[in-house]
Amino acid sequence: MVWRCAGMGWRGGVPGLRWEGGRVSALGYGQMIGFRAVGGRRCPGARGNPCPVSADVPPRATGGQCPACARLDRAHSVAADTKADDPQPYRVYLAWFGPGMTKVGITAEARGDARLLEQGAVAFSWVGRGPLMAARRTEELLRHALKVPDRIPYAHKRGVRHDLPPPDERAREIEELYRSAVALPGWGDTLGTLPFEVRDHARAFGLDGLPALSGTVAELREDGVVAGRLLAAAGPDLHLLDSEGQCLVVDTRLVRGWGLVSADAGAAVTVPVRKEPGRPQDGLF
Repeated sequence: MVWRCAGMGWRGGVPGLRWEGGRVSALGYGQMIGFRAVGGRRCPGARGNPCPVSADVPPRATGGQCPACARLDRAHSVAADTKADDPQPYRVYLAWFGPGMTKVGITAEARGDARLLEQGAVAFSWVGRGPLMAARRTEELLRHALKVPDRIPYAHKRGVRHDLPPPDERAREIEELYRSAVALPGWGDTLGTLPFEVRDHARAFGLDGLPALSGTVAELREDGVVAGRLLAAAGPDLHLLDSEGQCLVVDTRLVRGWGLVSADAGAAVTVPVRKEPGRPQDGLF
């Protein structure tokens, strides 16, 4: 039976693969996983609606959508600034991904820490809460004043997960930025300050004791196999130990839109893998 993947999500702090039609397969660390890509990669649509033309999607496109559906999703996102009258409260956060890699962002309060899990934030703290546009202005203020970005490339996040400093060091770096943030004048007039409290996702992600990263799956191909034991998950990434004992990252944004069938979880990985710098290439993949 072919299942068409709709991406990966987090529900109740647990990762899961989503499927066309709404089903979700929860993932557990230590679980053996094996699948083969079939039927080409098709756009899954936007905003809960199927793509009207079931458009082809390039194998290396991390968005996983055709241009028209991607524009539709983007137009209704918070980042597009098209929801100025949204009445629900928003929160500003500082998210830590690795040493020297902290970003500022906003999320709807009702979503809790789901957005942080989706981004792969190892640790974070709330900074303030209030109306959407006030949160957006504060995000921009903090980005410039603290010299922190609002985006960090996934490749950078992956590279440091396998050798993280201890929790107290992670917390210290966030706290320094938090104290600088709340000391800035002006934004407290429209946004309420939230107390400093670090929440750490290392356990939820399964990062403790993660072996060195050997490579990253570059793309899926027709009849290509991905298999191994699930060690960890962070954001959209699955960290698998393959049959050769290598720790590989599978970015599930590249899996979105593919039809998948089950494969032997002990089989060799037969899709292209980018080796980590400094590691010898010992075969075609």
